[in-house]
Amino acid sequence: MKMKSSLLGLGRARAGKRQSLAALLAGGGLVLPAVAQPDTNAPAAATTAQNWNWHVQNTDIVQGYPAYSSAYSGPNSLPTGGETRETVSLDLMAGVRLWPGAEAHVDGLMWQGFGVGNTVGADGFPNGEAFRLGTANPNVNIPRLFIRQTIGLGGEQEDVADDQFALAGKQDVSRLTLTAGKMSAKDIFDNNAYANDPRTQFMNWALMANEAWDYPADALGYITGFAAELNQPHWALRYGFFQMPRFSNGTALDQNFLEAWGMVTELERRYTWREHPGTIRFLAFLNHANMGSYQAAVNESINSGLPADPTASREYRYKYGFGLNWEQELVKNVGVFSRLGWSDGHSEAWVFADVDRTATAGLSVKGAAWHRPDDTVAIAGVLNGLSRVHQDFFAYGGTGILAGDGRLNYGWEKIIETYYDFKVWKTVHTTLDYQFIDNPAFNRDRGPVSVLGARVHWEF
Repeated sequence: MKMKSSLLGLGRARAGKRQSLAALLAGGGLVLPAVAQPDTNAPAAATTAQNWNWHVQNTDIVQGYPAYSSAYSGPNSLPTGGETRETVSLDLMAGVRLWPGAEAHVDGLMWQGFGVGNTVGADGFPNGEAFRLGTANPNVNIPRLFIRQTIGLGGEQEDVADDQFALAGKQDVSRLTLTAGKMSAKDIFDNNAYANDPRTQFMNWALMANEAWDYPADALGYITGFAAELNQPHWALRYGFFQMPRFSNGTALDQNFLEAWGMVTELERRYTWREHPGTIRFLAFLNHANMGSYQAAVNESINSGLPADPTASREYRYKYGFGLNWEQELVKNVGVFSRLGWSDGHSEAWVFADVDRTATAGLSVKGAAWHRPDDTVAIAGVLNGLSRVHQDFFAYGGTGILAGDGRLNYGWEKIIETYYDFKVWKTVHTTLDYQFIDNPAFNRDRGPVSVLGARVHWEF
């Protein structure tokens, strides 16, 4: 699955993948920034409400890596001989206003290609546009089909720009927004102005979302669900309830709605520091799905001598965790960001990645200083880790969503990614990207791996 991008993925991602609806409403900058005081002497500008719109985006990514050293390989290992792979995505998005405050949006996705190693071998996977369901021939899907109702609570208003999942108009700053249908959970939660969308920003899964959050999604990074958002001038509170797939990283949904679900809440606080905007978000999630137990799989492996297998112990279990997400503009055109994540790490990774502990931090700079205001240069670091029982599971030959080398000499997965994105013409951008992955899939007996990438993205 891909982590969700601005299609986001999120999708996976998975997922990945994705610009949030809230971020899109804010024009792609800081999510719902603190509202400035209006100029009472300025004439009121009339904003025409848009009744419908449509947009198109295309993203092409090529990535490759040279041969690297490894003591052994297993079923989910990144091939040691080196390879080059490509992914292509094309979205046609349309929206229509149904009645005052209500919009319906649909997203038609065409995708083709594979991630390196068929999208296994590193949990901080280098291509957020890569699905676990790779395809040599173009495939199509409807990843988003949802209705959004915005209920104004009165007071000051703000402009809404025409965008991929937003119709131009005005809305109350104080508002309640309800969204129902098929979407990416990343459309609503865990957004970041500097590290959120693999189509325009960092490409690594760990930098487009909090990898410790096993966020509800199918193998393409999307799922049906409901979300409610209460927004105020300086804060927002969000809640989401989503379905879960029937199998780990699968496409079929579990129809046992009372047993298979994922819930998430997020509290967002916006502020200014020396007149520069900043945002901090606290996320908590609780999943319930037909997951296996790592401890049961390890115990059975010890008794049988076979590789650890979580499928025999699958039953409806809970998985929970927390995340912290921070972004801060330091000076104009320069910003920093960070994410921290933790999950209990006892139940089987079900949706996104095998990560139980994560920490990321980075710096993003716009190119105004060298007379390229639409260019971006950025760098970030990632630390991904596992719970103790999850380490034992891989050491006894278990396989997960992305990891599983047959055995494990555990170490934190460490990643550095840097990219330069430059504007070619209007909305056409090209990106050069480099990623250094040490201890891929948490294994000190493999790597390091250097991944080189290039991306072309355009939209209108």
